[in-house]
Amino acid sequence: MSNNLNIAIVQTELVWEQPEKNRNHISKLIEALEPNVDLVLLPEMFTTGFTMHPENIDATEGTKTLDWMRNLAIEKQIAISGSIVFNENGIYYNRLFFVEPDNVSVYDKRHTFTLAGESEVYTAGTTKMVIDFKGFKICPLICYDLRFPVWSRNVESYDVLIYVANWPKPRIKAWDVLLKARAIENMAYCVGVNRIGIDQLGHEYPGHSAVYNALGEELLFTKNPEIGYVTLHKDHIHTTREKLKFLADQDTFSLEE
Repeated sequence: MSNNLNIAIVQTELVWEQPEKNRNHISKLIEALEPNVDLVLLPEMFTTGFTMHPENIDATEGTKTLDWMRNLAIEKQIAISGSIVFNENGIYYNRLFFVEPDNVSVYDKRHTFTLAGESEVYTAGTTKMVIDFKGFKICPLICYDLRFPVWSRNVESYDVLIYVANWPKPRIKAWDVLLKARAIENMAYCVGVNRIGIDQLGHEYPGHSAVYNALGEELLFTKNPEIGYVTLHKDHIHTTREKLKFLADQDTFSLEE
């Protein structure tokens, strides 16, 4: 358990539908990390780009990437998280793994992106996940989930909300505003990890990876292809919520399928 959490955000281009090339590229970036990183965050579908043709990806690639993440976590004694195309018995998921040296947690994207046809190809998840890591309660979500505040509502008293994404340039202003809003309304750190570059379909991704504290104050913002570093402080969450008890006044609700 620690009062601080050191995060490295990998904002990078992705090679279209070529998992091995993307793993090799990201491995080199992780080798060059600054010391004392606790958690490495990767974009959505970081081994393929945002493909709507998961049948093009060998069925073994999901397991290969998970093994790669496990090996890195053990070697570097860090946690690593991001989402990938995952084939489970012929059913496709946009699946996020949160991999620690001794544990693996799984979240399947709840809100599949209907505009791109993701809802027709990938099976949506039904379960929200909150992870206890180094004294911080962390809730990781995926891209389009950002537009649905009820799903991310902080009823679990989490400390950190994470969105991994392939969020394109035409709607990047919504990304910027919604990340900040999610931090404020949930009184939690909000971390957004986006890719950069142009994919095979011509969609441009401008980065804008960012971190906001529980008051909506910007701690990190970048458009460049780089690794961004930020340290989150448990005391900030405790002090802010003790002073401003807004979460205690939130409405109760239940979600239905």
